[in-house]
Amino acid sequence: MTNNTIQQVKQRFSIIGNNPELLRAIDVALQVAPTDLSVIISGESGVGKEVFPQIIHQFSPRKHAQYIAVNCGAIPEGTIDSELFGHEKGSFTDAKEPRKGYFEVADSGTIFLDEVGELPLPTQTRLLRVLESGEFMKVGSSMVQKTNVRIVAATNVNLVEAVSQHKFREDLYYRLCTVPVRIPPLRERQEDVLLLFRRFANDCAEKYRMPAIELDDEARQLLLSYRWPGNVRELKNIVERISVIEENRNITANVLQMHLPNISMEKFPALLRRHADDEKIFSSEREILYQVLFDLKNDVNELKKLVHDIMNDNVKMETIDHGIYTKPTVHQSNIHHSSILDAETVEETFSLEDVEKDMIRKALDRHGGRRKNAAADLQISERTLYRKIKEFELE
Repeated sequence: MTNNTIQQVKQRFSIIGNNPELLRAIDVALQVAPTDLSVIISGESGVGKEVFPQIIHQFSPRKHAQYIAVNCGAIPEGTIDSELFGHEKGSFTDAKEPRKGYFEVADSGTIFLDEVGELPLPTQTRLLRVLESGEFMKVGSSMVQKTNVRIVAATNVNLVEAVSQHKFREDLYYRLCTVPVRIPPLRERQEDVLLLFRRFANDCAEKYRMPAIELDDEARQLLLSYRWPGNVRELKNIVERISVIEENRNITANVLQMHLPNISMEKFPALLRRHADDEKIFSSEREILYQVLFDLKNDVNELKKLVHDIMNDNVKMETIDHGIYTKPTVHQSNIHHSSILDAETVEETFSLEDVEKDMIRKALDRHGGRRKNAAADLQISERTLYRKIKEFELE
């Protein structure tokens, strides 16, 4: 596609940025739009994946038919088949009337399956059949129906890893991944950060009828050095927050720092960053759990070393008694010897599963058992939380 066409698409769909990989993603979406090839869009949460299925639909021959976006991670496992394929009356307890599913409603159109990696395996089997033959059956029905639907899927998980762990069907992966499109994270689009900031600041100023905020030189450098784990969505939220809260329209680095999250916080399972030589960037829930486990083991090892030193060396302590310095000796006999041996030989029995289970239980307790709120607190999808609750028997 020509640069002029890409610029028109950026303007139409409010895409800001000149990063080469971002432009390449737009170009691929335009190239594949006139075909019926399946497309899978990958990228971290908050990068704007939801825009690209709309580009594909609007530049396809299906643009006058239905476009339906489905968040697979937000639909409970027990009802997702009904949502996608429909159901017959009486097929389950609450099925008081027959219902059309998305694949029937979107016939001749496009379905966008967001968080496709969260689909349960039985639903993946049904989806594979639709992709292969265009056939499906409603829940509770034995009648085969046909549909002509273009499927565009998106994921923020590594589907190749999910396939290796038998959480995602390999044949479905290759069916969906005919044309892969990757949306780069904001930390790889440093040249676009200031452009996005100005756009969001101007939009907010226009919306609330106030002067747009501006950054001084130090604040701009801070903005560029931050790694944006929440990507474009996080940047937009911070710009809107500063625009509304701060009276001074000239934003300094100190003011900006107050509105950036504490990047060393241990909120589970948020991304964590450490400065200096020990800088570590975490991009997944599992990596953070491993780090928590590692830190706990280090604490135990330090405790063992301290107890070992006490047991083998007499501790000399200086005390003052009526102005006379004395140096009493703390003998090993004053220490409970068996306790020391127990501490020295303690086994690190922590496991990743224990830490994960404890975090989920605490989140559920904090929110009175409300799973939607707990999932948001843990920053995982509701479907993942449901699966973990079942796996850890936390019902």
